[in-house]
Amino acid sequence: MRKSEVKKKAMNKTAVIGAGSWGTALAELLADKGENVWLWGHRPEHIAQIQREGENSRYLPGFPLSENLNLEKDLERTVRDADCVIMVVPSHGYRQVFCSLLPFLQNGVRLVSAVKGIEIGTRQTMTELMIHEAGSRAVDFSFGVLSGPSFAKEVADHQPTAVTVAFADIEDARAVQYLFATDYFRAYTSTDVIGLEISGAMKNVIAIAAGISDGLGFGLNTRAALITRGLAEITRMGVTMGALPFTFSGLGGMGDLVLTCTGNLSRNRTVGLKLGKGKKLATALSEMTMVAEGVKTTKSCYNLAASLGVEMPILEQTYRILYEDKDCMQAVRELFGRDLKEELDETLS
Repeated sequence: MRKSEVKKKAMNKTAVIGAGSWGTALAELLADKGENVWLWGHRPEHIAQIQREGENSRYLPGFPLSENLNLEKDLERTVRDADCVIMVVPSHGYRQVFCSLLPFLQNGVRLVSAVKGIEIGTRQTMTELMIHEAGSRAVDFSFGVLSGPSFAKEVADHQPTAVTVAFADIEDARAVQYLFATDYFRAYTSTDVIGLEISGAMKNVIAIAAGISDGLGFGLNTRAALITRGLAEITRMGVTMGALPFTFSGLGGMGDLVLTCTGNLSRNRTVGLKLGKGKKLATALSEMTMVAEGVKTTKSCYNLAASLGVEMPILEQTYRILYEDKDCMQAVRELFGRDLKEELDETLS
């Protein structure tokens, strides 16, 4: 199939599962474009509120929603006959929601994870989770991921944004690429699904570390070191799991990492800032409305790295700060007290 043929093959119905800030932004993008898009949220009262107010005032205030956007409380009606389902559910609730909608999916549907996390316990990425739960029906579906430097608020504000869409079959990636393409939102394609998923999950962990650094009062030198060495750790884990090395220098790798480690809209950096300033984790999380995915992802990635035998010192120290109440300054001292090594050898070995 040629690119032009893929472009002409429009989606009949797209379902977005998850009415948080990112799910709402993606659904509105498609609705504003004129697509037949349905948005589902797990709390009926929240969907009712959005319908009354004409905007998602809880998670994406200040952005009126298109009248073309279908808001739905019933999961079956949302995904029934959809040929593309965008999953935007936090990783800790992803399996339950996916299992609930799975019986209603038609054959040939494209399932796109727009979630940046790894499940605690199973250590599975979201596409691995979906394939596992689909079982023998997995052959009926295509599984992909959408990831990249993309704050929901800026997408809702139509600020130029670029992301990457990955499927094992490049034609599936191209179909979703054209679905989302607008004059302000550009999608690139890839076949490296696992690379994008590891990048998306791990960048949140490094963003917490960067926030801790900022909260401690360290400057730009320290932040740059964390981003660069954090990318080395992400690459090391991803390559061990079969990802392509160059994925980590792209939008879903370095691009998303820089955004999340430096942007004031970053929830994960915000958590780190609070910890660096001396607050306990429970207090930091209680002060936030939206989910900071990196907190749970730190635990799942820490367990995954241990199972793979991959050395990830920034991840390890972040885990100990979050889950063992380790002193932030002590973590910094231990990172800088490690044995001296060659940069490139350490990056990929």
